[in-house]
Amino acid sequence: MNSFRFARSAMRATPAMFRAPIQRRGYAEAVSENIKLSLTLPHKVIYRSTGVTQVNLPAASGEMGVLANHVPSIEQLQPGVVEIIEEGGATKQFFLSGGFAVVQPDSQLSINAVEGYALEDFSAEAIRSQIAEAQKIASGSGSELDIAEAKIELEVLETLQAHVK
Repeated sequence: MNSFRFARSAMRATPAMFRAPIQRRGYAEAVSENIKLSLTLPHKVIYRSTGVTQVNLPAASGEMGVLANHVPSIEQLQPGVVEIIEEGGATKQFFLSGGFAVVQPDSQLSINAVEGYALEDFSAEAIRSQIAEAQKIASGSGSELDIAEAKIELEVLETLQAHVK
């Protein structure tokens, strides 16, 4: 008898009143609690609050919304916009170059990124000119390292351009 069959048969042999109840968790439900959010860069904290109701993240697995009492997880972030919805309904948006988000069981969310700026700090014209420069380099006018860096820069700038009006 393999160990899994033995474990299952031992479980069936235990009287029902001694078995632990099966706990299932469904989708996150809207609750009155808030998220304790910390958005940090290596050299400074750019946002910290205990009055946040929802945070939308550009996770590598897809767009992700975090509410209070969210299932604990660690998510890799893609370049994109983190949207923070505060208690009164106001929103703040930050563009991150990537990073990680850690959701802890006590409604704490830590977002760590290498670079991050408020979305309103960007100029659409400046983004267009940087994209043009990066495209010149990425099209082959430089070393392999320069081309690889230009392609990464293009990915980030194109994502940023999609969010800046």
